[in-house]
Amino acid sequence: MLHNHNLVEHNYTAILYELRPAKDFDGNEVEGLYNAWIILNNPSQYNSYTTDAVKEVILAMREASNDRRVVAVVFTAVGNKAFCTGGNTKEYAEYYAGNPQEYKQYMRLFNDMVSAILMNDKPVICRVNGMRIGGGQEIGMACDFSIAQDLAKFGQAGPKHGSAPDGGSTDFLHLFVGVEKAMESCTVCDPWSAHEALRLGLLTQVVPALKVNGEFIPNPLVRTDQWISKKTGEIIYGLPKRGDSLAEGKALLNSGEVDLSLLDAAVEKICTKLMMTFPNCLSKTINSIRKKKLEHWDQNKESNRDWLALNMMTEAKAGFKAFNDGPKNNREVDFIKLRQLLAQGKAWDDSVHQSISPQYQKS
Repeated sequence: MLHNHNLVEHNYTAILYELRPAKDFDGNEVEGLYNAWIILNNPSQYNSYTTDAVKEVILAMREASNDRRVVAVVFTAVGNKAFCTGGNTKEYAEYYAGNPQEYKQYMRLFNDMVSAILMNDKPVICRVNGMRIGGGQEIGMACDFSIAQDLAKFGQAGPKHGSAPDGGSTDFLHLFVGVEKAMESCTVCDPWSAHEALRLGLLTQVVPALKVNGEFIPNPLVRTDQWISKKTGEIIYGLPKRGDSLAEGKALLNSGEVDLSLLDAAVEKICTKLMMTFPNCLSKTINSIRKKKLEHWDQNKESNRDWLALNMMTEAKAGFKAFNDGPKNNREVDFIKLRQLLAQGKAWDDSVHQSISPQYQKS
């Protein structure tokens, strides 16, 4: 009789957990072997993770890691709009804002979720079905592979909405793209297209997802061929289109439909390739490469957790409430007014929040 090494038995409600048969290179199902699909299930809020979802991802990662039948783990989400946009802003704004002691407990769970990915005994593949932003970018980078549909966008949001990307991006991103590009992404928060993310080394593979007249085409909103800057001579990929070409791209995008079958095929293929290896040699290799992430993660996660909790009294409280409560066309605080008030020595209090937050301003 085999021992059960799961901590608890759990019925998932905030996420989906599925065992899908592993397949050989001819597409035939392999008897007794599976890939575990862990699926974020909050599409109405761009698959942002609630506290309950974080708990369930931890349990699901542990369950998949322990399951002797599982070859690989596929971490993904429902729909085609978003893999994950990070923590649930509504929950942040309505419960955690102004409650650092509560947010510190939440961040213990978040840290455990990232660690559960990094410590999984099986390779973890991020199936990027849509945008991967903020904390979504961070849990995605904790995975071992990332395969994306090419309409997805990648980036950070922290300094724009009252936080720092200390849930993994300040630890991991420079390992993928270098210090300069990591600094740019983590501070000014400009998103990257999937093609640019691939060029920078953030992704394993990108596949088309837009189908027009029955044919797959690359993302029409970005330049997917190489483009040489007349100003610098630099070869650039995946930059946004401009002018008439952008309008044409939008029209083409609106005329098509999103089809993730190529994404599924690419994910299935890498799962099959991983199956065709010695399991212990594969696990040791993955863990040896993960050490580079873990060196930074284990060194910083607790001090980052402390700071992120305290920040819920000031900038995070203002930023998350502005995003949650502000009008749809204005979800950021007045950064200039905030800097002016702080330059005058103004202490953080309710008057500061009200004077910089869009939800308090008269239309």
